[in-house]
Amino acid sequence: MEIWGHSANDVGERHTLADHLRGTEKRARRYGARFHAGELAGYLGRVHDVGKGSCAWQNGLLRAEASGGRVGIPHKHAGSHLAFKAGLGPLANVVFGHHGGLQCRPELKTALREARTDHKASVDEAIDRVSQVVPEILEGPGLPSWVQDAFTSAPLVTDVLVRMVFSTVVDADRLDTAEHMDAIARPDHPVAAGDLVERYEQARLARLEGRAPSPVDADRAWVYEQAVAAAEGPQGIYRMPAPTGSAKTYAAGAFGLHHARRHGLGRVIVAVPFTTITEQNAKEYRDLLEAPGQEPVVLEHHSGIDLDSDGGPGNRWAKLASENWDAPFVVTTTVRLFESLFSHKPEAMRRLHRLAGSVLVLDEVQSLPDRLLVPILSMLRTLTEHFGVTVLLASATQPAFFDLSPFQDVPASDVIEDPAPLYRRLARVTYSWWTDPAPTREELAEHAAASPSVLVVCNTTSQAQELHEGISRHRHADGPVLHLSTRMVARHRQDVLAQITELNNAGAPAAVVSTQLVEAGVDLDFPEVFRAFAPAESLQQAAGRCNRSGRLEQGRVVVFDLIGDDGKASSGGEFIYGAALEATREHFGPGKAWPDSPDVMDAYYKDRFKYTNVENDGQKIQDARRDADFPEADRLFTMIKEVSIPVVAVPTRYAEDAERVREMLGLLRQGVPPGGLLRELRPFTATLPRGLAERKAAGLLAPVVGDLYEWLGDYDDERGIVIADTKEYVF
Repeated sequence: MEIWGHSANDVGERHTLADHLRGTEKRARRYGARFHAGELAGYLGRVHDVGKGSCAWQNGLLRAEASGGRVGIPHKHAGSHLAFKAGLGPLANVVFGHHGGLQCRPELKTALREARTDHKASVDEAIDRVSQVVPEILEGPGLPSWVQDAFTSAPLVTDVLVRMVFSTVVDADRLDTAEHMDAIARPDHPVAAGDLVERYEQARLARLEGRAPSPVDADRAWVYEQAVAAAEGPQGIYRMPAPTGSAKTYAAGAFGLHHARRHGLGRVIVAVPFTTITEQNAKEYRDLLEAPGQEPVVLEHHSGIDLDSDGGPGNRWAKLASENWDAPFVVTTTVRLFESLFSHKPEAMRRLHRLAGSVLVLDEVQSLPDRLLVPILSMLRTLTEHFGVTVLLASATQPAFFDLSPFQDVPASDVIEDPAPLYRRLARVTYSWWTDPAPTREELAEHAAASPSVLVVCNTTSQAQELHEGISRHRHADGPVLHLSTRMVARHRQDVLAQITELNNAGAPAAVVSTQLVEAGVDLDFPEVFRAFAPAESLQQAAGRCNRSGRLEQGRVVVFDLIGDDGKASSGGEFIYGAALEATREHFGPGKAWPDSPDVMDAYYKDRFKYTNVENDGQKIQDARRDADFPEADRLFTMIKEVSIPVVAVPTRYAEDAERVREMLGLLRQGVPPGGLLRELRPFTATLPRGLAERKAAGLLAPVVGDLYEWLGDYDDERGIVIADTKEYVF
């Protein structure tokens, strides 16, 4: 009697279990070979579904095939037992969790005990039956010496090894199953990152030829050359400190591709902190690396990308590639990257093995949360030392990561050996401090309104809304007064950003009041910038929007506090930034350094990390990883601490879309699956902090589905959702 692994596909063919086990084994071995664990991964792929060989499971499959239901019979104990019996220890979790997720050590021990007691009859039966058609399931691979060492003395390395091998088996299993169900081969992407170097270089040169020259072009070219030269170095951890406006996006991509070619690496993965920058960078890289008619090579993967829409072959490719990052160039968010690395769920972890033998570019690394730095840096170190990953840390304000315990004895290579002269050459602004005495809101608004073209960056949405209102009252210069914050729905923000860019490019005047969302990676250029006092890296990022093209002799950045209703001076960011703001005031301000001083910035970070107790933060996550408690590490690792809720609103400027939005909300309330509908609603979605919504706006929010709400209150056509009398922060 044939032993089946999956029910009949659309052409009426069943999948034999022998074919499925060997197909999964073949792929998993190939993926695991990238980090010298090919035999381990292959064996676990070979045994992962052995439990399906029991008569009970086979009969259940036939019933499910006839009824369209599920088999409903566990099948993970047999393969887990074989893996443990083969001496693979914690790697038995790979088989046990390949559907439900990696489990904690006590849960795995219980399952292995049950395989020898409660489930012994079905386990023995499955192993006996499957071994007759796949005798290799009885042949364990043994452990490489580096794995044995990790098991005995390096629990954090063991943690990453289990995650990586788990990823290979889950991906191989899903791909082999998909090939059967779709009756279509699913080969890996044929292009490697190193194959794209010439395409990238030629497209960059063509773009430069079509651009108007800028006074900073020579320095941008020098940064690019340094990145290409550094890419010839050995694998490891690299730092790329370069001022804002020095074309880090191009240089980082060049480093990744040239380094991949030098070392035969499969892909470049670029992770950035915010979705808006992800979209911008993905477009830049796609314009350089893709042309009509060519096979797609740039995967953009984040919560804002619509992979469900009918976008033709390119979109279908992206939907499939997003499942496992099977693309030579991936652009994603740091949230998606690190929450996948610390997850315990198969769908999130499926892509992790693609990191092995890759270049990982972490852009704007100053945005990584202090409280998670220890587990993040520990993870990066293990990836570079054991899994063939090169990490590039890119930032204008390089944090003092190498003073923290995970990186203290790690050698680092610098893309730019002595960046101080570059920072001096690209110092395009002067700083002044309006903090003692501090202005009132009215004084600041009147002063900013007098500037023909100015950007004001605030710490809170209420501060931004008040200043926008004040500047609008006092504005006598030509040009509009515009506002940006996440209280505005996404489409509104994007349209305003496009309007600002158009005004910038035309040299036309405008006053813009924004929260921090304009600071990292948004390509704006103003002669004058006002910035509410904030951590030093935020001050420098805001300065990066001032005289960005270097066409002025000097731009002007004014750092301000404001006199509050209580008569005291405040930046509005004290409860947001805490000790980081304290460390900034110690090192930067009137009579002290400017934020574009790399040496002082280094001292600032050292104090900041001390004040915020970075070394102790994240230790519970590290303890969970040492204890092989994968669900607990997943629960504790949360990149976004502030819980926000998505709120759907339709501004009057988009009134023609109101009926469709109401229709989609109605479908969601009726229980229609949300995937595609939620993505279609994204352009009309803003965010509110949950606590603020519950305290101040509960009566104006109508539940839709899950955490999604409909906004029933007023929507200001310039400032978005306005909730009076609040000081809460959202950007």
